[in-house]
Amino acid sequence: IMAGAGGAAPVPVPPWYHRDLSRAAAEEQLARAGRDGSFLVRDSESVAGAYALCLFQKHVHTYRILPDEEDFLAVQTSQGVQVRRFKTLSELIALYLQPNQGLVCTLLFPVEREKEKETVEDRDYSDGEDEKPPLPPRSGSTSFSGSVCLLPVPCLSPAPPCCLSPPGCSLCSTNGLSSISHEYLKGSYTLDLEAVKGGANSLPHLNKTLVTSCKRLHSEVDKVLAGLEILSKVFDQQSSPTVSKILQQTAGQSGEQELENLVLKLSVLKDFLSSIEKKALKALQEMSSATPTTPPQPLSRKAKSIPVQTFEVKLDITLGDLTKIGKSQKYTLSVDVEGGKLVVLKKQKDSQEDWNTFTHDKIRQLIKSQRVQNKLGIVFEKEKDKTQRKDFVFVSARKREAFCQLLQLMKNKHSHQDEPDMISVFIGTWNMGSVPPPKNITSWITSKGLGKTLDEVTMAIPHDIYVFGTQENSLGDKEWVDFLRTVLKDFTEVEYRPVAMQSLWNIKVVVLVKPEHENRISHVSTSSVKTGIANTLGNKGAVGVSFMFNGTSFGFVNCHLTSGNEKTARRNQNYLDILRLLSLGDKQLSSFDISLRFTHLFWFGDLNYRLDMDIQEILNYISRKELEPLLKVDQLNLEKEKHKVFLRFGEEEITFPPTYRYERGSRDTYVWHKQKPTGVRTNVPSWCDRILWKSYPETHVNCNAYGCTDDIVTSDHSPVFGSFEVGVTSQFVSKKGLSKSSEQAYIEFESIEAIVKTSSRTKFFIEFYSTCLEEFKKSFENDSQSSDNINFLKVQWSSRQLPTLKPILSEIEYLQDQHLLLTVKSLDGYESYGECVIALKSMIGSTAQQFLTYLSHRGEETGNIRGSMKVRVPTERLGTRERLYEWISVDKDETTASKGKVPLGARATQDNAKYGGQGSAGWGAPVPGVREVSGIGLSTGGGLLWVCHAHPCARRSKVEAMPELSGGPLKNSFNNPAYYVLEGVPHQLLVPGDPGKPPKAKVQLAVPERCQCPSACCGGESDEEEDLGTLNLPPPDFPPPPLPRELELPGFGMEGAGGTPVTGGLPAVGGLPTPGGLPGGLLDDRSCSVLQMAKTLSEVDYGAGKGRVIPPPPLLAKGGLPPRCLHPDYGRPLAFPPHSIQESIQEDLAEEVGDTGWVGWLRALGLERYEEGLVRNGWDDLEFLSDITEEDLEEAGVLEPGHKRVLLESLQLRK
Repeated sequence: IMAGAGGAAPVPVPPWYHRDLSRAAAEEQLARAGRDGSFLVRDSESVAGAYALCLFQKHVHTYRILPDEEDFLAVQTSQGVQVRRFKTLSELIALYLQPNQGLVCTLLFPVEREKEKETVEDRDYSDGEDEKPPLPPRSGSTSFSGSVCLLPVPCLSPAPPCCLSPPGCSLCSTNGLSSISHEYLKGSYTLDLEAVKGGANSLPHLNKTLVTSCKRLHSEVDKVLAGLEILSKVFDQQSSPTVSKILQQTAGQSGEQELENLVLKLSVLKDFLSSIEKKALKALQEMSSATPTTPPQPLSRKAKSIPVQTFEVKLDITLGDLTKIGKSQKYTLSVDVEGGKLVVLKKQKDSQEDWNTFTHDKIRQLIKSQRVQNKLGIVFEKEKDKTQRKDFVFVSARKREAFCQLLQLMKNKHSHQDEPDMISVFIGTWNMGSVPPPKNITSWITSKGLGKTLDEVTMAIPHDIYVFGTQENSLGDKEWVDFLRTVLKDFTEVEYRPVAMQSLWNIKVVVLVKPEHENRISHVSTSSVKTGIANTLGNKGAVGVSFMFNGTSFGFVNCHLTSGNEKTARRNQNYLDILRLLSLGDKQLSSFDISLRFTHLFWFGDLNYRLDMDIQEILNYISRKELEPLLKVDQLNLEKEKHKVFLRFGEEEITFPPTYRYERGSRDTYVWHKQKPTGVRTNVPSWCDRILWKSYPETHVNCNAYGCTDDIVTSDHSPVFGSFEVGVTSQFVSKKGLSKSSEQAYIEFESIEAIVKTSSRTKFFIEFYSTCLEEFKKSFENDSQSSDNINFLKVQWSSRQLPTLKPILSEIEYLQDQHLLLTVKSLDGYESYGECVIALKSMIGSTAQQFLTYLSHRGEETGNIRGSMKVRVPTERLGTRERLYEWISVDKDETTASKGKVPLGARATQDNAKYGGQGSAGWGAPVPGVREVSGIGLSTGGGLLWVCHAHPCARRSKVEAMPELSGGPLKNSFNNPAYYVLEGVPHQLLVPGDPGKPPKAKVQLAVPERCQCPSACCGGESDEEEDLGTLNLPPPDFPPPPLPRELELPGFGMEGAGGTPVTGGLPAVGGLPTPGGLPGGLLDDRSCSVLQMAKTLSEVDYGAGKGRVIPPPPLLAKGGLPPRCLHPDYGRPLAFPPHSIQESIQEDLAEEVGDTGWVGWLRALGLERYEEGLVRNGWDDLEFLSDITEEDLEEAGVLEPGHKRVLLESLQLRK
């Protein structure tokens, strides 16, 4: 709502203005409208305070509307076109509604924003006992940052007519003060007006309003002044009691005198603040010179040592050995963490014992069996360069995990490394139900209860970092932090230090760290986002904390989303709002949402997603302890599968009962009826409380526990815990000093190709960000692009368009821990169309390696990107070392591979099918008979074996050899249609006449089954006689596997196992059917016009015929092996089909108003470093730049006089 001038009736916001609608959503709405001349206006994603006019004419055209220094608005124009300025957005649009105004076509059909409905039923307060939302604390959002939380200032001056009010500026501000001001403007000011007309020199009614408004400020200032006076006397005994005198003088005063005294107090406060630091500094300097310094006393007791732990095991022997020995032998393994040794004790008859002691440095590797979950191989160093492996079988898989954790702890404790490679992180989330916690919450902090819990041995080992997220927490911030620190100290005997605390009303997140790590933490940042009613109430929302741990970035988000069984869509929107608005991490990464800003991001809280099932069925399944049917109807799992929320986030398998809604005081009964004024509300038992995470590719993260307590009963929610081991990197210091030019490492790109989900046909460039670069770098605009579908665009950059990147350090040990962040941006609006992350680890080498990953923007998958690159490291900088988490590997047994089972390592990270080298913990070890290519197994027998290391939801599955074509469905779970555009392959989604069924061609492939719960990655022994389930295409992180040879496309050549080219053509009849006759309006829920795209692509002529075929660079790596991170069949050369829609990019650009020649102009002058500053200030067009002044250049960061002169002279010459 906008107010009219002079307090007139509010004017509604124009229906074509969509506020902060995303670029992708705007394009979808215009494409849906589908009429030339359709338009809408949204906020710019690249320039604050600017707008984007989106206009549909064959495809979407975007024009930027920029404000000038006088806040007049103008459409960005090309050279020679007169700039027309407007006071309001409505006036600007009114002009372009008229024909022949310079746009690609006239604005004809406004696309209106969707109406926002808010009924009493929709209002989202709380699932607690009270109907009213809880009152916020005195400051709505607090943190340890020490900043004063000021009340929002009400917008007293009405906005001019037809001018859009800035976000957050409203006449009904939540602090209540504006209602007083509104009352004055509504009535009392007319009385003052009459008095002034009668000759009065004062405004009594305004004075009364101001006094009322400032009443609270008076008392607050008094408190602050009194406190500062006491502090001042500590450092200066002679200071006069100024404050006391003022308070005595002002007592009982009113009216104008009261306002004058408030101004006086504020003046005194200002003086106090400026003088108190000088007094304190002087006093402390005097003290330091008078007394000798003494070493500080340790504040906490030494942490208790870990006692020696013993494990009963059996030696696992082969049948051949058994004939010699007679039977399996019992052993005892004793782990002395403090002493750094392992004692292997062999039990014999007559109580005799045979034992061997191995120090920590003699234990070379631990190898976990994938098939037998309680079996572990230990490699000992016997003599110099000689090792021996022994396999032991533990009592349970949990005991094996506990043993491995203790040995890792021992290795870490006695390592010669100054900095850790791996730390343990505890995450806890609990909706406290507005009730104080019980005194004993030990089960929560020790991961004890139901689900996947820690062993009794490892339960007692303190974590390095504890993160507690709570909702409906009625305790004060300091009280809650002190309570947690006391609980941890009582249990661990460690005085944990607070890193950060952030709260939004009763949503709180606290991060505590061991004292030894305190100096390793830097760049702490906190933030909060409100998602309550109209996004202004803080009863729902999120709080976040981020920091660097040495060289690794961490992010933690605790949220409380909208409640109610039927509110799934609103919860999804809450998530997207938090993703976009939570301000955490490196501010230079503003182009990336928080899911890509951190090496490790943990997201937890009361997400409030429910179960879509009848209440009685739910209760029956819970009573029978059958969780799988419930997980299949869990709203969060369903929305994740549709890619609506938590794109590529991982979650450990849920093996505990729903944590909500219990009867308080018990964990035996779920209370699912709730009486409300509008009737009875049903709250079905659900897993509302969750912990998810997302990590960069080729990093280490492993979840050791995920469950809930069963003995904390004060709330209707049970506390949920998660325990993680996380790989970290050090702040690397080069032993060889800074790189000379001859020793410089380089990151070079041969080509990049992207499929972008867009209806636009603009040009694009790529920005490259990394902590290993001094500053971000940009590519030139793409040198070719094409489209076979209105909703997708293929863009390509050759090597000459791409920059060579120079890392600040050249050591391989440093570079293998680094990542590149890429964002694909448009030249017309400088807005991002997709972002991704690439690990450098697999790219290091003398030959180019291939990468392939997905693009996302604002939480939505927006395309794919692939390319060819290499990281060249000088030979003298190649030294590296084994990381602690690489010391444990996973043994995929021979029987697994030979009998057709998919061996799967422990959980890796999400984004690529890459992993951090053979034999590394959590990634996988060599398989006999299988050649490993960075996480992909290529059977030497000629069959394909898909080894899924990277997806958190992948699970073990049986595999059949590739059969012949026969009847039967191929279930498709891959839903990123950009892949099919990238490969020129038809989307296998529909058969003719039936949009709901896949093609009848049965193609069974060696891929893992899709699952909802990822912990099967780590547990469970395969049953060889188990029935084969329906084989899905791989999870969305991977492209679909190649077609069988019968369906290979001409020109797509594929090499067989022996290197022989495999030929074959697409059958004229059968094979992949063309989805013809699609009924209108049937769109896949998962992505933009997937069916339309499948139809378009299936009509492409695949033969070598008309049109331009663009062969990408050869994808075969050195030695004929497929490139890293791709399916083995990606090793074949690819040819793209001819374009059925020949777009003339030059013609499209000629129709646009904008001109982007300024980028090349800047680079020609060698001053591209100023590009970002100029763009930020709106100077990204030569027409605009021709009017730039010296002051404007300085504001944009051009401070060098010589550079200013060069720029201004060049612009003058262009005129």
